[in-house]
Amino acid sequence: MTHRGSRVLHVGSLARVEGEGALYLRTDGAEVTEARLAIYEPPRFFEAFLRGRSYTEPPDITSRVCGICPVAYQLSACRAVEDACGVVVEGPLAALRRLLYCGEWIESQTLHIYLLHAPDFLGCDSVIDMARTRRADVERGLRLKQAGNAIIELLGGRAIHPVNVRLGGFHRTPSTTELRPLAERLRRARDDAAQTVRWVAGFEFPDAGCDNDLFALSDPGTYAIESGTPTVMPAPHTAGLPPGSDRALPLRTFGVGEFGAHVAESQVPHSTALHSLLDGRRHLTGSLARYAISGRWLSSIALQAAHDAGLGDPRQGTVCRNPFRSIIVRAVEVLYAVDEALRIIDSYEPPPRPYVDVPARAGTGHGATEAPRGLLYHRYTLDAEGTVTDAGLVPPTAQNLGAIEEDLRRIVQERLGDGDPTDAELTTLCERAIRNHDPCISCSAHFLDLTVERTRKTNWGVY
Repeated sequence: MTHRGSRVLHVGSLARVEGEGALYLRTDGAEVTEARLAIYEPPRFFEAFLRGRSYTEPPDITSRVCGICPVAYQLSACRAVEDACGVVVEGPLAALRRLLYCGEWIESQTLHIYLLHAPDFLGCDSVIDMARTRRADVERGLRLKQAGNAIIELLGGRAIHPVNVRLGGFHRTPSTTELRPLAERLRRARDDAAQTVRWVAGFEFPDAGCDNDLFALSDPGTYAIESGTPTVMPAPHTAGLPPGSDRALPLRTFGVGEFGAHVAESQVPHSTALHSLLDGRRHLTGSLARYAISGRWLSSIALQAAHDAGLGDPRQGTVCRNPFRSIIVRAVEVLYAVDEALRIIDSYEPPPRPYVDVPARAGTGHGATEAPRGLLYHRYTLDAEGTVTDAGLVPPTAQNLGAIEEDLRRIVQERLGDGDPTDAELTTLCERAIRNHDPCISCSAHFLDLTVERTRKTNWGVY
């Protein structure tokens, strides 16, 4: 007599990141009948906090949404409010914003690669465990993260929840002399970033492929970070291709102001986080989406590193849909962000003023940027005095939850087809599958508790 069981995965205390959650997985024999990623952290009501505030306040208030990616929230808020006020920030101030964002990409992506994700591939319980046998690798990761923090500290005033960003630009802009030591540090960091790509490319990756629409900003001529146009690459099944297909499909775009017409949020019974659908279908935003949609615009050093790491050439229409290989894509993005930061510093000319004026006016504005975890959207409605009367924030993790649940269902389904895995094996597999997507419930390696419900299947039936 053989049996297979129902598995309930409990994503436990996720206090170090944006959110807490539980994973419930149920199987009936060799079939996965339910997979739910339940975010149970109490609602934080940031949108309600913003109503009634002055239009100058959202950048500072929303930066507190996330301690890992505050720049993403600040600059998305700035873009949305400035859009409502009819102001466009250009020139050196726009370049400094991109430089600040590069700092966040470096520190946040590096944190995920080294402290959270790499131990999965190396058989380690944590980065502490990893450091015992791979000290040089961990030290390289810490140096890279510190380089990103240094950018944020110089431009933002401090490394966590920066305070120097304001509507129209900055409270203070740096001199070329202040940027010179930062450039020297980033040149050393570029070597560490290139080595990081080579290092993670040597990991062993299970075969896998996601079958979701990919959603990211695009800005022809550059790899979209702090601005761009919402762009969709359809799921492989829409063209009759298998989930892991590496073939690029035709893109479609829509304006940032049309975001709400395409991305619909809804409440699900098992989560305090909203789920999103893109034109009625599950979608995935983040590194895999950015690489598929904008990979051709990476710098030459990043493109070569991606090619050498086995990701192919995005200029030839090659994409990566294997979530396990997302760690390579993130490493390539870190290398790009370091290289891009150096380019911006080398061409920097201080602006005549640290900001442009943003006078209040009545209207609704929209802003979107690429947080390390994916496309982040803000919307604000102002009255004539500049008071916020309505606000909407759609973070990348809320958009990805449906795709993550489907990924878990598919990965476990495939594993059940290979045999009857133990509870411990399923737990490890599901932990890895969740960390592949670097959700904003990211935390230390031990974040998943497993509860198992088994239904016994015998020749006489189920009991």
